[in-house]
Parts: sequence; C-alpha cells; structure tokens
Amino acid sequence: MSLKQKKDEIPFSENHILEASKIAGGTPFYLYDEIEIRKNVREFKKAFSWIPNFKEYYAVKACPNPYILKILKEEGCGMDCSSLGELVLSEAVEIVGENIMFTSNNTPVEDFKKAQKLGAIINFDDIKHIDFFQKQVGNIGFIGCCRYNPGDAKKGNPIIGNPKDAKYGMTKEQLFKAYKILKKSGVTRFGIHTMVASNELDPMYFVETAKILFETVIEIEEKVGITFEFVNLGGGIGIPYKPEDKKVDLNIISSEMKKVYDQLFKDRKNPLNIVMEMGRMITGPYGYLITAIKHKKHTYKNYIGVDASMADLMRPGMYDTYHHISFPQSTQYVDEQEGIFDITGSLCENNDKFAIDRKLPYIGFKISRFLIIHDAGAHSHAMGFNYNAKLRPAEILWNSEINDFKLIRRKQTLTDYFETLNFEGSIFQNLV
Repeated sequence: MSLKQKKDEIPFSENHILEASKIAGGTPFYLYDEIEIRKNVREFKKAFSWIPNFKEYYAVKACPNPYILKILKEEGCGMDCSSLGELVLSEAVEIVGENIMFTSNNTPVEDFKKAQKLGAIINFDDIKHIDFFQKQVGNIGFIGCCRYNPGDAKKGNPIIGNPKDAKYGMTKEQLFKAYKILKKSGVTRFGIHTMVASNELDPMYFVETAKILFETVIEIEEKVGITFEFVNLGGGIGIPYKPEDKKVDLNIISSEMKKVYDQLFKDRKNPLNIVMEMGRMITGPYGYLITAIKHKKHTYKNYIGVDASMADLMRPGMYDTYHHISFPQSTQYVDEQEGIFDITGSLCENNDKFAIDRKLPYIGFKISRFLIIHDAGAHSHAMGFNYNAKLRPAEILWNSEINDFKLIRRKQTLTDYFETLNFEGSIFQNLV
C-alpha cells in the first residue's frame, strides 16, 4: 500500500486495542507506551551526558498523570511545575525540594506558598514578583532564578510567537535589577531561565538560544558580582508530527552547544550546569488517542465521524496542527485505493476535526472499527474540556514487554460532571 500507516508502523494491533478498551470502559481512551517513554528519556540524558549535573525537569503540564510522573522520576527526572495542582502532583510521587523547578507567570500567592513549602526552586517571571513573594510568602531561600525574555535578540516560532510579544519573562534591564535585589536579599545561589519556542524542529535554534543565555550569564556575573550555578534552557524541542518531518537530532544540539560552552567558559573556575524542562519530546510520540468509527457521511465532502472529539484532543482545532491518523497494525488492505476525508467529532463546532482533506485508504474504513491518532502523549488529554457536556476519556498505560494494560485514569461519568452543581441538592444523582 502506498500510504504509510505511521511515519513507520503501528506498535499495536486491533486485539491490543480491544483488550485495552475493556479496561478503559470503551473508546475513546488514551494509550501510553511505557517502554518507549523510558527508552526516550535515557537517550535524551545520554545525549547531554557531557554536562556533569545535567537534569531534565519534565514539564508536568504536558501529561499530568502521577503514573507517568513516577516513571520519569524512576528515570532520574525532576519536575517543571507552573501551578498549585502540578506541585501537588509532584509531591504525590515524592518529588520535592530542588527536584522541582517552579516556573509560572501571573502567579497566585497560594502557588508561591506551596512551592516554598516543598523547597522548590522558584523561577521568577516578573521582577515585581520578588517583592511580592517576600511580603506575602517570606524568605526566598538560597536559590534565586529569573526568566529572561530576550525580546528582539531572539526570533520566536509560531506557537509561542515573537518573544517581544510574549507575556513571559523579564527584559535584560530588569534582569540586572532583579539579580541585584536577590543578592541583597541574601540569595547565594543563582540560576537563569529562558524559553522562546515550542515544538521547534531546527536543532540549531536551541544552540543559538543557549549562546544568548551563556553570554547573558557572563555579562550579569561581571556587572552584578554573582556566580551562576545553572542555566535552564527550557523546553521546546519538537516532535515529527507529520510523516515528512525529521526527528530532532539531539546529538547535533548537544555537540554544537558544547562547542559554544567550551569557547565561552574555558577559563571558568566553577562549572555552569545546564538543565532543561522538556515535555512534548519526552512523552509526546508515545501516547495515542484511540477512537472508534461511528458514522460515515457524504455531502460536499467525505466525512468519517468518530466517538472522540475536540474536547478530548483540542490541538488540531485550536492550532490547526497535524496529527497522524492510521488504522491498527492488523488491518489488512486488499488494494491501494485512497480517498480524501475529514475526520470529525460530534461537538457543535465546525472546527471539531482531527483531520481536514486527509488522504486515507477507503478499504481501511470498511475493515477497521478503530482509528489511531498519533503523537498524543503531551498537551493532549491535559488540554481536554467538557464543552457540550462531553466527558473526559480514560488513560491506559501499556507495558509492551509483558503486554500489561493498566488503568491510570478512569473515564469521567455524568455523576462526576454534575457533582459540582449546587442545584437542589443531588437531583442529578438520580437522573444518571
């Protein structure tokens, strides 16, 4: 057949889906490949092993499930948190202290208080937050970190946009003032952070960002009289959503970054550590949204209606992004005839589509009961919602080595959905 199933091939069959579906309580549901996630983290850490204390702080927002976080903790990751709930999730899997990087913006005081209680590294997004923290929360502690927005010094990318227009971080002028304030407050250990791209596939983009941050470190150290302990290069490494996309070569980023590092810090007495906070590239390729085909419609176009919707995976509708769609591994094809289809959910919104004018084999829709939506292991279930009173799907963790399926989040029920309504007691309890 001329159409590739997945940018390579599907790791599981329709029998796997049927087995997982029983545990999930039916489709739609998310399926995560534990073994591949573990392999991926190890490859990532290996690529940057020249950095003495390199650490990956997984972006909890990407896939905030404690089972996933526990796996990553076992692989040596810390957690990048940006909210009270994410801090609680990290605490639940016993990730505390400097294994948490708290990077938030427009931060509520209760979030700051929880971060301080857990001993997290506080990464200040706004210079005014330093004074706010001291007055409302208390002592900052020994580590002070600030988020840098390089403005015109760095070109952004489509998802985050140009840095100058972004709500994140401080200007360079504010950075100098912020570190003087932190130093005066008794802070003795310092870090700096930036993140100016999301889902970027050009490896040199990250090398250029590192160079900007390294040079900024040198300048601040000279003018403020402090020594930086680490730079946090943020996240942003993309994944190949489209079949023609190339996976980012981590070894290129690493080797080119080392050249810049060695050039700028060859005479440095204290080694400057590098940390990152990847989310998408760690779990994104190893999560799948499994959905069942429900209806086929033909008007001016060919439509395939599935039981998942934009409420389950909003990225295609929100960002007009591509997610590869295929049939289970065991689907047999008897010809190569292809058609053009829109793959849709059932929300009362016309952008409730997983694919528009997508080329797929006709025969697949005659044989298979299911569709697989790929690269849904990050910013997918996490971004779901309840519009049209749609219920959130289950999440399943799959260990391919022993073919074990574990329910790590049950699907939402109507009782769950209605229980926060304060309407004549529990009337809805008796209706569902």
